[in-house]
Amino acid sequence: MEKLNVMVVFGGKSGEHEVSLMSATSVLKAIDKEKYNIITVGITKQGIWKLYRGPIDEIQTGEWENIADKEAENEGFITHMSLLPTDNGKGIVTLGNGETQKIDVIFPILHGPFGEDGTIQGLFEMINVPYVGTGVLASSLAMDKAMTKKLLKAEGIPQAKYHIIMLKDYKENSEKIIQKIEEDFEYPIFVKPANMGSSVGITKANNIEKLKEAIELAGKYDRKIVIEETIDGKEIECAVLGNEDPIASLPAEIIPSSEFYDYNDKYFNGTSKYEIPPKLPKDKIEEIQRISIEVYKLLGCSGLSRVDVFIEKNTNRILLNEVNTMPGFTKISMYPKMWEATGIKYTDLIDKLIELAIQCFKDRN
Repeated sequence: MEKLNVMVVFGGKSGEHEVSLMSATSVLKAIDKEKYNIITVGITKQGIWKLYRGPIDEIQTGEWENIADKEAENEGFITHMSLLPTDNGKGIVTLGNGETQKIDVIFPILHGPFGEDGTIQGLFEMINVPYVGTGVLASSLAMDKAMTKKLLKAEGIPQAKYHIIMLKDYKENSEKIIQKIEEDFEYPIFVKPANMGSSVGITKANNIEKLKEAIELAGKYDRKIVIEETIDGKEIECAVLGNEDPIASLPAEIIPSSEFYDYNDKYFNGTSKYEIPPKLPKDKIEEIQRISIEVYKLLGCSGLSRVDVFIEKNTNRILLNEVNTMPGFTKISMYPKMWEATGIKYTDLIDKLIELAIQCFKDRN
């Protein structure tokens, strides 16, 4: 069979830029080069798109930008590129030497705003090219924790108690808002930017001073901030795969090495522990899988997502935490680990995601 041209996009303008570099490194090492011709495109923190033809390992180090520029200078082409639709509606990428290349599938290994929030998905739909992952609406809904929580509440999906505050309102009337939070919640309290992932900007505040610091930190990432009660219980993740008829993996219990499963614990320390499957009754595991699929369908996800829940200690209730439409794909990330434990190897998982992208494109058209 003729090889498919797969454009892998990494980096991006969000606070999860470095996570994307790690995820892309892992995917590019594992993807089957016998099946796919790879076009590698990096997006800088400033939003500049660059063709990259250098060593895979230098993506994770961040050196890829310098290598791309030097290669272009030495070989006489520009690193900047363009994505264009053709007359027949098929997308092409213009390469730095003036050549063009057909794109069969785009694999956007991007996390956070401008990559996981529906913006870049809209671009891919405008040029009419299949792309891995969830579409515009579901991506934007899931990225915005506040909107996700409102939708879950409307549909009767149990979740932790929460408030949403606007940074502008907080700056104008911080004392009143802090007073209201302390009336409605007991410490410790979680404070999160509404539109961010990988635990970036999240704080567990144990007192009023930490609460104020946490709101200031979250406000650096988003103008909308989620205040959430702390749930005493197990933290469980479940991987979902598919389009109209998704399947759920064996879930995993996360056992963080720090106070909560934060950014360093997820991507750098490597000291957190996990259990796949968790030490739970079979019916509880099946309930987690059922709820994960239900929420996946409710948001309108496709391709893949990771659904995170809590199991409350005293009540044993399952409480929905959040949905990640492009979960981490690093060598220590839970999404591929859960599927591997369920029976789908990393390389096969990449193949399946590309197949799902093409199928979703055909269905949409």
